[in-house]
Amino acid sequence: MFELAIIGGGPAGVSAGVYAARKRLKTILITETWGGQSTESAGIENWIGTKKISGNDFGQALENHVKSYEGPDFAVKAGELVEKVSKNGKGFEIKTNMASYQAKAVLVATGSSRRKLEIPGAKEYENKGITYCASCDGPLFAGQDVAVIGGGNAGFETAAQLLAYAKSVTLLHHGAAFKADARTVETVLAHPNMKAILNADTKEIKGEKFVKGLAYRDPEGEHELAVGGIFVEIGLMPRTSFVLGLVEMNQIKQITVDPKTQRTSQTGVWAAGDSTDALFHQNNIAAGDAVKALEDIYLSLRT
Repeated sequence: MFELAIIGGGPAGVSAGVYAARKRLKTILITETWGGQSTESAGIENWIGTKKISGNDFGQALENHVKSYEGPDFAVKAGELVEKVSKNGKGFEIKTNMASYQAKAVLVATGSSRRKLEIPGAKEYENKGITYCASCDGPLFAGQDVAVIGGGNAGFETAAQLLAYAKSVTLLHHGAAFKADARTVETVLAHPNMKAILNADTKEIKGEKFVKGLAYRDPEGEHELAVGGIFVEIGLMPRTSFVLGLVEMNQIKQITVDPKTQRTSQTGVWAAGDSTDALFHQNNIAAGDAVKALEDIYLSLRT
């Protein structure tokens, strides 16, 4: 039996893995892929200590770092998808699509995935003007006209970030009213370079080598908007189905945690990163929360 099973190969999982290995906890790290959501980014400029790195290189760097600790007390199982975690005696059973493992404690660090646009041109222009991370890619669109799709808090917060770089920001929301907090809406829309359109259904992404614009429909008819970048904020899908019923979750299936320790409602299970109900979700925050969790896990297991 392992002392700890870490599930996830993004910033949270890898950070916890490095700390677990250095503390000599008998650990297994299980991940289907490396890098998390940031592998979709053309260039990450806010990973502390690295001026700029591509999403693919970021994932490779995380993999290389944690695999450097592989040994008798630290196992890495890549390419395996965890399907179920269940309580089993004094520990937990972790079933994947390939094997089953036993551990005394579990850290869930599987993150979440962005809900993608499913319209003509969306797939073709991903990372060619369409992005799902304003904090990662915003500066790349300095001086350009850009669009934000999504009328919730995430959409308006993205717009607020982009206003520091972009020539103009146009936010499109499919509903008749914004979902974001009224104060946030008021503050962001007060900016002279900001515009928002309600009842706007985005129908197509247009471009050549890169995005040139989008087509949308509203009650007045069909329109085209010329933009060089499109930032999509239409929701997150936490990867937490394998612990459904084991730990408490909020209404969108994010795991509820104690922010001081990252403990969940189930003794012996911790969670960190985008799979949790943390107020903010960023690579650096995920890494920090995972280290926080690992420190608490070590105290729980060894003291």
